[in-house]
Amino acid sequence: MKSEPLFYFLMGILFTYFAVDSAEDGIWDVTTMLFIMIATFDFGTAIRSLFKKTSRS
Repeated sequence: MKSEPLFYFLMGILFTYFAVDSAEDGIWDVTTMLFIMIATFDFGTAIRSLFKKTSRS
């Protein structure tokens, strides 16, 4: 099993934590939205990596 999806999933959890932690001023803050976008990218990459078809030559 590849470790790439696990890495991206853990990074998504980390950036979600950062987003929740920085949401004290409100969720529409620039830094909160940036953390949310990065976490979304990480979770999407992890899911894509899990279901990626391997090509055999």
